[in-house]
This record gives sequence, structure tokens and C-alpha cells, in this order.
Amino acid sequence: MVRKLLFVCMGNICRSPAAEGVMSHLLARHPLGETLVCDSAGTIGYHTGSPPDSRMQVAAQARGIRLQSRARQFHPRDFEAFDLILVMDQENYRDVIALDPHNRHRHKVRMMCEFCTQRSDREVPDPYYGGAAGFEYVLDLLEDACQGLLRHLEQETSRR
Repeated sequence: MVRKLLFVCMGNICRSPAAEGVMSHLLARHPLGETLVCDSAGTIGYHTGSPPDSRMQVAAQARGIRLQSRARQFHPRDFEAFDLILVMDQENYRDVIALDPHNRHRHKVRMMCEFCTQRSDREVPDPYYGGAAGFEYVLDLLEDACQGLLRHLEQETSRR
């Protein structure tokens, strides 16, 4: 059974495509890679069709991670299409939950940092208005969270 993961931030040009890229990179050499599909979206449509921010691409490429997605806006049909929706911050969480007025899918929406094992951050900060160090920090945080998420999914799979 294929499970689908959707990573969500505001514009879908920095954090969520980076999370998608980090997770895809980890899955490329992991047994669960055959059963997990990753995508990303933003809570706003301002950047629809745009590639990831060039600064995030450079930072990710330095780690051997390719970011290939194009920005798109989260749509209520994503609740049905994805098994797990991972948001970067509380604002993203509120925006996504607002599109589920009957609370049918709230159980699918989780904070990305819930899966961190090395860092205590509760949100993935938006690096858009900062410098290169912000993009590096976000990638460090996402690598931790994605590794923790992968362990969580392994445990879920072994319980089935």
C-alpha cells in the first residue's frame, strides 16, 4: 500500500519543498521508499508554478538534495488525496484546518517538528527574509524531523 505525505508551508517555495526534497532524498535509499510518495503545497497561491527559492535550492544542493517541485496551493481535496499532512508552523496549521470545517481530516494534520528527535523547535521558521544561515538552519531542522518521521512510519508499518 502506498502512503502519501504532503508537506505544507505558506508559499511552497522554501520550507515545504525543502521538506519534500529532504524526505525524498532519505527515501531514495530506504526500504520504505517504494511505499511512500511525497509532495508539497502552500497555504497561499501567490507563487503557484514557481520553482523553490533559489537560496533554498543552493543550500539543499550543497547537501546533495535536489528540489524539483513547482509551487501549488493547498486545496481541500488534498485531505482525501494524502494520508499525512505535515505543516511547518501554527499559522499553516490553522490555515489548513480552516479548510476542514467538519473536522473529518484533522487527524491527518501534524506539525513537522513533532518528529524532531535532536532539536526542540516547535515550528520550522520561515527563512525567506533572512540570510543563508536561515536556510541552513531550516535544512538542519528538516533533516532531523524527516529522519524522525521516517522512524515513526517504520514503526507504524511494523505494527500492521
